[in-house]
Amino acid sequence: MDLSNRTVLIVGGTSGIGRELARRFAAAGSTVAVGGRSTEALSELAGEGFGTFSVDVTDGTSVASVRDAVLARYPELDTVVTMSGLMLLEDLRDPAHFGAAEATIDTNLVGTIRVIDAFTPHLVSRGAGTFITVTSGIAFLPFPPMPSYAASKAAVHAYSEALRAQLADSGVDVVELVPPAVATAGQEKVNPHALPLDDFATEVMHLLSANPTPHEILVKGVLMHRWAERDGTYDDLVAQRSKALAMLPGREG
Repeated sequence: MDLSNRTVLIVGGTSGIGRELARRFAAAGSTVAVGGRSTEALSELAGEGFGTFSVDVTDGTSVASVRDAVLARYPELDTVVTMSGLMLLEDLRDPAHFGAAEATIDTNLVGTIRVIDAFTPHLVSRGAGTFITVTSGIAFLPFPPMPSYAASKAAVHAYSEALRAQLADSGVDVVELVPPAVATAGQEKVNPHALPLDDFATEVMHLLSANPTPHEILVKGVLMHRWAERDGTYDDLVAQRSKALAMLPGREG
């Protein structure tokens, strides 16, 4: 993928990985717009020269409205990155977890579908373009304290595969970004071994620039997750990660 002359929309780009990727695409020479819910973050990004749009991916009307606004300002849009996400702890012994599960699925999976549906006609009509979906190493190697997060990301992986197959003759590519734990706000508290954001972004941009661009963007730090079943390490790694259930209230010790 030529990163130097694209027009990119990053939905969920107001913080963390999304915000860093916005800066990296811009530094490479692309025009970048960012969508998200944080008014303060959007204001900061506008100050850096990004196009900014307020959007709530759990609201279909909001997504349709931002699509119209983005395409009016950037009719040459050719790349849509959809990465809005919730990462919540859930104790499955407590029925009250359902609210977290519902919110997670609505944001991570259904929100992704809403964004893709909104922009598919535009990219298909262009006959060229790219969707970049964002899953997680947890899609392939679950982290038991976050069951709905794992399920939602596994579903986005499957959806991305199906989307790629359905758009195969349209000129629209589908690329799946699979992050490991990355040291963004919150992650470094959960996992002190999280990959530094700068290192992660550098490796991602290098992989994206390959020709042809891989269907899955797999930095070295996520390979143990992605290929655990193939490598026969899955059961041991899930058992090891299950020790983190002690972080749930009432599960200490």
